[in-house]
Amino acid sequence: MTTAEIKALDEQYYMKTFGERIPVSFVRGEGVNLYSDSGDTYKDFLAGIAVSAVGHNHPVLTEAIVNQAKSVLHVSNYYYIEQQAKLAQKIVENSCADRVFFGNSGAEANEGAIKLAKIYHYKKGNTEKYEIITLVNSFHGRTLATVAATGQEKFSAPYHPLTPGFQYVPINDLEAFKNAVTDKTCAVMVEMIQGESGVHPVDKAYIKEVYDICKEKDILLIADEVQTGMGRTGTLFAYEQFGIEPDIFTLAKALGGGVPIGAVCAKEFAAEAFGPSDHGSTFGGNPLACAAGLAVFEVFEKEGLVENSKAVGGYMKEKLLTLAEKYSIIKEVRGEGLMLGVEFKDAIAGDIKHDLFDKKYLTGATATTLRILPPLIITKADADAFVDVLETVLKEKAI
Repeated sequence: MTTAEIKALDEQYYMKTFGERIPVSFVRGEGVNLYSDSGDTYKDFLAGIAVSAVGHNHPVLTEAIVNQAKSVLHVSNYYYIEQQAKLAQKIVENSCADRVFFGNSGAEANEGAIKLAKIYHYKKGNTEKYEIITLVNSFHGRTLATVAATGQEKFSAPYHPLTPGFQYVPINDLEAFKNAVTDKTCAVMVEMIQGESGVHPVDKAYIKEVYDICKEKDILLIADEVQTGMGRTGTLFAYEQFGIEPDIFTLAKALGGGVPIGAVCAKEFAAEAFGPSDHGSTFGGNPLACAAGLAVFEVFEKEGLVENSKAVGGYMKEKLLTLAEKYSIIKEVRGEGLMLGVEFKDAIAGDIKHDLFDKKYLTGATATTLRILPPLIITKADADAFVDVLETVLKEKAI
């Protein structure tokens, strides 16, 4: 089918949650390239919103998915699942967590983390300790609880009354955080680098103070690593760069390389609050998703993708900073590893994104910030080519 034919079907039958989509459909991927139905080749610097960390059609991941599909896709969590146990082990051995629970998405993972924080205090007899502090401009998901946790009114406005118990404080404002903490505070949920609002990192000194307050007052610290996790920021998990260990952290996006999977990861003292029947999932941790997750880890280890993310990401950030010196319309370059944002002084990021699309590059954008999230396999040559095309776009706009 052509893109036009697919669009016609979409407009007739699909709910309009995504509005007018970008006019292209892809039929094949290879590495950093995506190929459209019309035969055009696009460089994917969005990676399915930080999902396709090992690139498209990586032979190790593809083979793992195919082999598992030929064996068994699903059995339910009534039974022991080898791939599930092995992937949980892999995460624990490479993180500060002691136990893992698998769901199907980032929103489910964050929902599970919220439930775990609440039940942790409930089982200790602290039934009045139920409030969770999150940050303004955060993004934690689309379920009713995670949309309430999200500190952006545009996502939650239609769903009032919201799930109660969430307090919002500005990022990096320690006094606001201290003022928000009460005897009812059970947890704090933060993204080490806010993604959806435009690549905004927390300050290291700020998160260390938050961490210390949490320890002092028996408040659980939840790190939302749905987007920042799995090598995106130049370390396997972003929290490693901030000098703290969260009590709970969540994963999704890149964990399955494109196969839906989410994970709630926790230290033993918190994880033990989940007993039989306290939480569950029909599809979560099924053999296919976990086989994909194991393959992603295998690629990371064999190809040094976390190290590549740090090296190539640092290289591209320097190139973007040089570009910022030449073009005054660029306000700031932010991010770590291959999670980068270029903020403009005017609300032109969407226009820049579309201009890059016309030149066969896929990126993301807020009103003012161009979001750059390529697969972790890119080379310095790929980074050079992207920055050159971005500069061409800026020249054409005469800015």
